[in-house]
Amino acid sequence: MEQDLSNYRKSYEKSELLLENTPENPVELFQKWFFEVDNFFGKDETNAMTLSTIGLDGFPKNRVVLLKRFTFEGFIFYTNYESEKGKAIAQNPNVCLSFFWHGAERQIIIKGKAEKIAENLSDGYFESRPRGSQLGALVSHQSEVLPNREYLEQKLLELEKEFVGKEIPRPAYWGGYIVKPDEMEFWQGRPNRLHDRISYKLQPDYNWIKNRLSP
Repeated sequence: MEQDLSNYRKSYEKSELLLENTPENPVELFQKWFFEVDNFFGKDETNAMTLSTIGLDGFPKNRVVLLKRFTFEGFIFYTNYESEKGKAIAQNPNVCLSFFWHGAERQIIIKGKAEKIAENLSDGYFESRPRGSQLGALVSHQSEVLPNREYLEQKLLELEKEFVGKEIPRPAYWGGYIVKPDEMEFWQGRPNRLHDRISYKLQPDYNWIKNRLSP
């Protein structure tokens, strides 16, 4: 089967990104864009981001995860530490995050290193989750092969009975990562494919250098 997509076209005309109007710290620009998108284009999950890792097999792999917090230090998400992505991060902490907000014609790419956050922070977030999500973390040994869907649902039923009226503990294999950025790139779609691209790179003195990149 062959499908020709060469005639797919879109003109990007919603905004502009000028170097002289950008802050010195890229997290400030991230925050501005995030809340603009969430307020005006937030039909979907604004905090959905693509996480790219280098797997144990040497291949890159992308998957969508949810950003749960961001600070000037970095970007935090939660997952199973024993999952495929967790094992990949343990071997190579260099990762990439990307956001694509098609409604606003914007993209952000973040390169940095991932590391586990403090256990008490993971505990606090786990306690804030709905009970169903807490039980789901206990049920799922993420990325492992399952015999069938029924096996998973039966395990959930058993745990629901086990923890009736009880607090659900955070499993040691589940928690948060923070991605501390070394580079951040902001892309704003523009007409005629002359898109705006502003790149920030962290320097040894912890200041950021920014540049406009050719589209």
